[in-house]
Amino acid sequence: MAGGEIDPVTLARRIAQRRPVVAVVERVSARPKQGLASTFKFGTAYGAVRGVLGALQIPVHLVTPALWKRHYRLRSDKEDARALALRLFPATAACFHRRKDHGRAEAALIARYGAEVLLRDGRAEGRA
Repeated sequence: MAGGEIDPVTLARRIAQRRPVVAVVERVSARPKQGLASTFKFGTAYGAVRGVLGALQIPVHLVTPALWKRHYRLRSDKEDARALALRLFPATAACFHRRKDHGRAEAALIARYGAEVLLRDGRAEGRA
């Protein structure tokens, strides 16, 4: 991110280096009472991620927050997700030790959800 915005070129380079076979992306929408500028910025970032994955021809599986959180028996409290990530990923706990690392923790849990459920069941092969 540069200036709070996603740099698509850097994102594409980083993703391509890892050669993923599938991407699991949270299906998100604007939140109530979110300002117009915030909603626009959020949508632009979401679109950039989807666009980069599409350009790299990486199959995308969209998963709703309710679905992956239900899998882990999580509520909407971001601290619960961070605490779970600390337990599930002890070798990389430093990535989640600050309260503000909840987004990183949720991303790790979404990736693990994809590995545990979608790849295991063969559902992550198609495009969303």
